[in-house]
Amino acid sequence: MKPVWIVDDDKSIRWVLEKTLSREQVPFRSFASASEALSQLDLGVEPPQVLVSDIRMPGESGLELLKQVKERFPSLPVIIMTAYSDLDSAVAAFQGGAFEYLPKPFDVDQALELIRRAIDESLHQVGASTEVGLVPEILGQAPAMQEVFRAIGRLSQSTATVMITGESGSGKELVARAVHRHSLRSDKPFIAINTAAIPKDLLESELFGHERGAFTGAAAQRRGRFEQAEGGTLFLDEIGDMPSELQTRLLRVLSDGNYYRVGGHSPIKANVRIIAATHQNLEARVKEGLFREDLFHRLNVIRVRLPSLRERREDIPILARHFLQKSAQDLGVEAKRFSDAALRHLATLDFPGNVRQLENICHWLTVMAPGQQVDFADLPPELRETSPLSTAYDWEGGLAMEVDRLLAGRDGQVHEKLTNIFERVLIARALTHTGGRRIEAALALGIGRNTITRKIQDLGLDGGRADDAGQAAR
Repeated sequence: MKPVWIVDDDKSIRWVLEKTLSREQVPFRSFASASEALSQLDLGVEPPQVLVSDIRMPGESGLELLKQVKERFPSLPVIIMTAYSDLDSAVAAFQGGAFEYLPKPFDVDQALELIRRAIDESLHQVGASTEVGLVPEILGQAPAMQEVFRAIGRLSQSTATVMITGESGSGKELVARAVHRHSLRSDKPFIAINTAAIPKDLLESELFGHERGAFTGAAAQRRGRFEQAEGGTLFLDEIGDMPSELQTRLLRVLSDGNYYRVGGHSPIKANVRIIAATHQNLEARVKEGLFREDLFHRLNVIRVRLPSLRERREDIPILARHFLQKSAQDLGVEAKRFSDAALRHLATLDFPGNVRQLENICHWLTVMAPGQQVDFADLPPELRETSPLSTAYDWEGGLAMEVDRLLAGRDGQVHEKLTNIFERVLIARALTHTGGRRIEAALALGIGRNTITRKIQDLGLDGGRADDAGQAAR
């Protein structure tokens, strides 16, 4: 087998990967820069089996290395690593033909598994090279957002119908716009319509248009959203609230690709990509008879789940600073700044309104906070009432009461009982937070991958998945 090439200016990352590959008897070569690797190819050295490269290095970047390698060797799998986990990097990597995108810090076992998959892939598939020119538009460094970035990157080369699910205010339209912006239809219109915000009697005309005289008040022909989005993307927000009659018409369009204006007799060919979004559980609505099952399957080709803000708490400080800056720009005033205490408190809140709620709070603070620094005392009263200190006190007080109760029983197993309860809750919540990814949950808890696997078995928990990022390699 040809060697795996590792390209990273960080000596510690090279060392970790070298030791891992040596242990698994996988041949490798290491380079401290993209130019070193490219010079070897220029000398006629046989290309590697797999190339693993950092994205930001002195001199030529990993993306430039990716581009040049793909031009010469289209079938060579390239794994892009980066400590700058953002949408810009993820989409650029995938559009450049990368096999996979690996955000740092990463789990060495995950990296090894990825390299092994890339080795297998190199024997069967051919990659592609695509020009990139991107502007960052979505903020997020949390692992849950990395899954969203990966999905957008992969969808950039597809025209498949997409279903975006997530709680209200989590940013579903923003993701839909990103999918369109990085798609092959980016030079065509992006048309959005909230199907829950338009009266039932008007929604059909809004979607499909109408002919003159089709109904009272139809004084002229009107193009609907399908026609407006011709060649581009039509975003159907809150699709779960679409009336049943309109569900039937939409299904017909998705099935045969044609539709009629209201009052029209000539079919119109639809050439649009559909992206639908909902905060509701469509499977449950199908079972309740409120949503057509056949339409659900037509729309649910590729699903992208957008995490709630409480599932990505590490992003709250980043988003809060961004929204505070944005609000200042919108209002034409000097930007305020958060104190560390205010940011720490915000990161403990659940934000039922998600990103939209945080944005509104930052706008309120821009107007209402008296000074240039936003402290804990400047936060809206309803946010200050939930204090992390009082929550910790109540938790400890409740634990003390339970200890007293169990000690009174004198069964001699207080420590074991409470330890099992504590670990069960701790691991279960961590798995929920990471979407069932064991390694990621272990990293969040600060325990080893083998430890969490053993605890899951011992405690009888639903095991989750063991194939995602977790224990830090950096």
